[in-house]
Amino acid sequence: MYNRHLSYRTLNPALNSNTFKNINKKDSLFLNEGMTIKGTVDKTALALCLLLISAYYSFSQANFTLMALAGMIGSFLFLTLIFKKSWAPFIVPLYSISQGFVVGGVSYLYNSQYEGIVLQSVLLTILVLFSMLFAYRSKIIKPTQNFKLAIFSSIMAIFVLYFIGFFMGLFGTGLSILDPRNSSLASIGASVFIVAIGAFSLVIDFDFIEEGAEKGAPKYMEWYGAFGLLVTLIWLYFEILRLVAKLRNR
Repeated sequence: MYNRHLSYRTLNPALNSNTFKNINKKDSLFLNEGMTIKGTVDKTALALCLLLISAYYSFSQANFTLMALAGMIGSFLFLTLIFKKSWAPFIVPLYSISQGFVVGGVSYLYNSQYEGIVLQSVLLTILVLFSMLFAYRSKIIKPTQNFKLAIFSSIMAIFVLYFIGFFMGLFGTGLSILDPRNSSLASIGASVFIVAIGAFSLVIDFDFIEEGAEKGAPKYMEWYGAFGLLVTLIWLYFEILRLVAKLRNR
């Protein structure tokens, strides 16, 4: 049977070509119900609300110990969920809250140097989200095999760049092209490219969710779809923060 949802995915570990393998409806609390697009949208909205609440608290308190602790807990929950998808209804809300503390702490650091940057970045992230959703639903952007391959290759290159920057940071130098204080055209161009790839990754995430609904995936996969979309949105927001900071330095 022909499947218009091609198997090539991004490097988002939550949403990849193996996600629908080895999932069992017997693990679901709702044996007679399957994954739906509306259900996934509702779960995504709830996850985002939890993230925003904890982010606001973290931002207002500027508690970096809490941010670090939440980051470690979030990493543990992330890895657990990758291998135990049926736990998504319980883990995703906790993951959203933990990542909210991280997002709030990072946002505070940026806002302390660039007043108003957080609101700008949040609005831009929302704009990108709905723009990509419109482009996907109206078929302006189609997640073809070549499209997914291009995004996959680009994310590979970006993560290599992140790794190099992290490694150089251990020696106190860092990678200047990733420095939010670097307002050179090359640095801004790199951030624009990363933000664009993050935006296009949303299209592939939408395609994943639609595929899950069409395949009748278990009900808990709605939470898992929300989790994958949340991962992309957090990454996109952080990169938009970095880009806006560079632009404001010019």
